[in-house]
Amino acid sequence: MSENEPVVQGPEGESAKPQEVEHRERPNSPAFRKFIASGWAPRSSDQPARMPSASYAAERRARLVAELPGERLVLPAGVFRVRSNDTDHRFRPHSAFAHLTGLGTDREPDAALVIESGGEAVLYFQPRAERDTEQFFADPRYGELWVGVRPSLEEVEAETGLACRPLDDLRDAITKDVGAVKVRVVRDADPSLDTLLDQARAEAGVGADEAHQADQELTRIVSELRLVKDEFEVAEMRRAVDVTARGFADIVRALPEAVSAVRGERVVETVFESRARREGNGVGYDTIAASGPHACTLHWIRNDGPVNENDLVLVDAGVEVDSLYTADVTRTLPVSGRFSEPQRRVYQAVLDAADAAFAAARPGVKFREVHAAAMQVIARTLAEWDLLPGTAEESLQREGQFHRRWMVHGTSHHLGIDVHDCAQARKEMYLDAELQPGMIFTIEPGLYFGPHDLLAPEELRGIGVRIEDDVLVTADGVENLSAGLPRRPDEIEAWMASLRA
Repeated sequence: MSENEPVVQGPEGESAKPQEVEHRERPNSPAFRKFIASGWAPRSSDQPARMPSASYAAERRARLVAELPGERLVLPAGVFRVRSNDTDHRFRPHSAFAHLTGLGTDREPDAALVIESGGEAVLYFQPRAERDTEQFFADPRYGELWVGVRPSLEEVEAETGLACRPLDDLRDAITKDVGAVKVRVVRDADPSLDTLLDQARAEAGVGADEAHQADQELTRIVSELRLVKDEFEVAEMRRAVDVTARGFADIVRALPEAVSAVRGERVVETVFESRARREGNGVGYDTIAASGPHACTLHWIRNDGPVNENDLVLVDAGVEVDSLYTADVTRTLPVSGRFSEPQRRVYQAVLDAADAAFAAARPGVKFREVHAAAMQVIARTLAEWDLLPGTAEESLQREGQFHRRWMVHGTSHHLGIDVHDCAQARKEMYLDAELQPGMIFTIEPGLYFGPHDLLAPEELRGIGVRIEDDVLVTADGVENLSAGLPRRPDEIEAWMASLRA
């Protein structure tokens, strides 16, 4: 891995490709290479078991092929993303790749799933190099001494049921017969593959607009494939929610430490993320640990403020399990263990809105109607508090929406392998679609009275409350997957007291 890449000048002063400068010395003599390749225990010949996700991933691929028969579909895992200079973030595969291969955690950087025009699916990835190769000891991206033992082609075939080929074969595999075969790629996961296919399609006479439109359609289809979850996905979501609930219990136990810390919000954040790393792959998104007025900033992820005894702390957090399915739960907790009267008043209003959304959610109801049910309660409550410039009914009209000053976000979003799952789905498949058994989404109304909001009663300023649960649509209603975490004020106070006893 190079540490510097200075720009050098080519002929007549034009910029040339940056020259890599290597600041590490690596032994590479024949004697060293012979020595380092020797003295290792033989590798096991046992093959890994088939992953539980493999059969489900095969069914998903079949549904995709049915949507786009006779085409070559390229689904990259993605590449490492630079954190700073020559260090990268942890790798996380593209969601479409993970969904259609069944692979999770950090597998497999630079890989691609290619579904051929005849329907055969082939996984191209970098298999491990043997111990007599330079890669074994010298390659910080793939070398065994740098990143651990990588799997062989045969091992991944055993795990996934997919045909596997070395990564070196990928470029020819996706560009052959372009033009005669329609090729689509999920863009932006691996820019080098985007460029490669753009060039190949242009040389074959495929217009850029046509190619990009085809790629966008593939992205939409693989997103819509996830709108209804299969049995494996539902089980993984249950597991993610269960671990998340344990993380919230950890937070309650750590609140005294948070109060005494200079950056108490960081205590809340790291306690939860410790649970996420110990029992899962990590967090599914940046944790919001917002104490006091910070709760009125919807995406407060700086988490560098104090946690005061008399404040509420709004925690929006979810554990991502190894399959990459993530929970997304919010609880707003009284740091002291007891709600004040103004805090309880706001909390109850949000809870009433959430309950109304739960009552509306069932198969056959349109997704947007869940939000509408919550907004009716929010508007009525704010009207009763004399905060609206008119009636609740007037505010609920399209030209009004005055209640949205205190809740500008939506009530629900789909949830799964992405925290905002299925985001590329068409409007008619998302907001305007009817709920179906197997869909999983959030219900998360809130009220946020900023500390400088002169239209809010003084005793409510600086109070922000959100309650978010993860919901599975069943045959005759919905199931609250996160019901194990208390939602009602009295239950929250009793739960917090029991954890501190």
